[in-house]
Amino acid sequence: MDKERSDSPKNGRRSSKNGNSKITVIILIVFVVIITGAGLGFLTASIHTMPSLKDEIRPAASSQIYDVNGKLINTVHSVENRVPVSINKIPKNLQDAFVAAEDARFYQHIGIDPRGIMRAVWSNITDRGVSEGGSTITQQLAKNALLSQERTLKRKIQEAILALQIERQYSKNEILELYLNQIYFGQGAYGVQSAAMVYFGKNVEDLTLAECAMLAGIPKSPNYYSPFNNLKAATERQVTVLDQMVKYNFINSSTGIQAKNVKLKLATRSNQSDSNAKTASYFIDYVTQYLIDRYGADAVYKDGLKVYTSLDLDMQEAAEVAMQKLPSVRIDSNGLQQPQGALIAIDPRTGYIKAMVGGRGNDQFNRAVLAERQPGSAFKPFVYLAALEGGMTPSSMIEDSKISFGNWSPMNYDEKFHGSVSLRTALEQSLNIPTVKIAHQTGVDKPLYYAQQMGISTLVLQGSTNDRNLAMSLGGLTRGVTPLEIASAYGVLANQGIHVDPITVIKIVDRNGKTLEQVVPKEKAVVNERSAYILTDMLRGVINNGTGTAADIGRPAAGKTGTTSDYKDAWFVGFTPDLVASVWIGYDSDGYLNSITGGGLPASIWRAFMQKALVNTPARDFIRPNGIVIEPNPTPVLTEQPADGKQPENLLTPDGKNQKKPNQQEDNSRPVDKTLPPPPTKPDINSTPPPPQKKTTEADKKNNP
Repeated sequence: MDKERSDSPKNGRRSSKNGNSKITVIILIVFVVIITGAGLGFLTASIHTMPSLKDEIRPAASSQIYDVNGKLINTVHSVENRVPVSINKIPKNLQDAFVAAEDARFYQHIGIDPRGIMRAVWSNITDRGVSEGGSTITQQLAKNALLSQERTLKRKIQEAILALQIERQYSKNEILELYLNQIYFGQGAYGVQSAAMVYFGKNVEDLTLAECAMLAGIPKSPNYYSPFNNLKAATERQVTVLDQMVKYNFINSSTGIQAKNVKLKLATRSNQSDSNAKTASYFIDYVTQYLIDRYGADAVYKDGLKVYTSLDLDMQEAAEVAMQKLPSVRIDSNGLQQPQGALIAIDPRTGYIKAMVGGRGNDQFNRAVLAERQPGSAFKPFVYLAALEGGMTPSSMIEDSKISFGNWSPMNYDEKFHGSVSLRTALEQSLNIPTVKIAHQTGVDKPLYYAQQMGISTLVLQGSTNDRNLAMSLGGLTRGVTPLEIASAYGVLANQGIHVDPITVIKIVDRNGKTLEQVVPKEKAVVNERSAYILTDMLRGVINNGTGTAADIGRPAAGKTGTTSDYKDAWFVGFTPDLVASVWIGYDSDGYLNSITGGGLPASIWRAFMQKALVNTPARDFIRPNGIVIEPNPTPVLTEQPADGKQPENLLTPDGKNQKKPNQQEDNSRPVDKTLPPPPTKPDINSTPPPPQKKTTEADKKNNP
């Protein structure tokens, strides 16, 4: 009896545990059933709403591009240049090139390729990239012919199911024929026959291996890899396709090498097209390329997108009028007037690109975003920023005297020495020798670091030829900079040390009114706001007293001239609190600007643009951070405020005159992370002499006409 009493609690606990386990199992089963049911329901719904293979392609609708104020810039019409051809007329080399580039296992898979998907996923995880991508040719055909470009799970499921159906209904040759007649090649050309005529002026059956590889590389990004728009990128892509053909045994190695060495002859194009004849042609092409890369050509030319952009048509008109000041010296072998030029303007607070001129308007190479050119002295502000961040001030003195690094002895533009000069004077007068000495003192890594933080992505930091040498302080770079990126970098100074990524597309709405994309400015504090303000004040002196007086617009503004010593490139980059703009002039290939310097024509173009672009914008001064005052001095300097925190009633301008600043604004409420990234801590290579070809920059000649 006692034993039974003692066992009963244990039996009760055991029963309780068993009951809890059963409840847990039941809950799990119910949860699995619910999830499975929901998944099957979603799959069923996707299948039921999926178009059949008999469906026609959706009716085309033109897309419209608007400016920042809602004004219509351009309508992208849905006219298709398409001439279908049978697979028998398509060269085997062209078929093989597409299979090698897009879907190497095309002849083995059943419409979807799990191995290819896993390879693409793994490459994305390891950040190695993948040539073929995860979608098969059959999936791409299903998407382009029957589905929208919407990036959703539902669309991907439908794409996969349709691909399986297509594989059951059509042979591999029929699928490849449909695909090659469907895809977009840029320049309004759909299908391989139209592409062959547009790019090479011949029928598709007459294409050589080198031409086949070039065409096969274009659909990856039709505008970017178009040889008409960017021959260098198109050629690099062609080489990749040929390497893929060798890799998958479509051709042997020697045949691939031979094809790489063939110089292609492109078809002659009309110098005038509809888009080129319109305002903002380079901007329209730039936005169109973005849309095609992101949503596909069919979405742009058939889906009736409404695209709201950052462009301001009034500013764009001002930019195009200002660029008419370019001289016409000669016509090059491509029928283009030389020298060429570029202008790009950005709101430094939002990153919105307000105006873009990529050339004279009779070609599609957008120099504002693609041309990498030597910046000359326009790169010097990064050196002076490193000096300020390292504890130097505008009044710090440095000796302008002869110095040599190895076999290189930098010289000033006027080939004179000016004795002891302040940092402010050295920057205003664009003196080379003091700038090189400052870079030697700070170390070469720090100016490069700040340039990168502020948006310059073209710097070369590794390899046998790189930018980690003293020549970079004068703008002698391995690759150069683009007008877009240097304008964005100067915008950091106008925006209190905060970098905002450049933006062209603000919002995209589909034909049903659904918002596909809404862009929010990306802000990052990259420079101490006090250093940004002090450097801005020094750059104001460039316009007021230095090499950039031709850029004076009668309101607070700062900027820097730049000219290479061989007169191949001339720049002016400048800004107000509301707008930053860069102007570049130069020859596309061989050619010299003779006496044109950054302080001459580029500064004049910049002034003409800014005066008109800002006509309806009230003049205001740069926001002065707490703790900064200007003190009178033989060389006026900026210093931190006294410990008591009191601000003086009057501020002293760099010319020594008392001036009230009623428009001065204090703004400490910006919702942005002010945590600054640390500068490089490893030892700088601060004594490496530059290679001989780096002696290519100057101090701009003051008041050069």
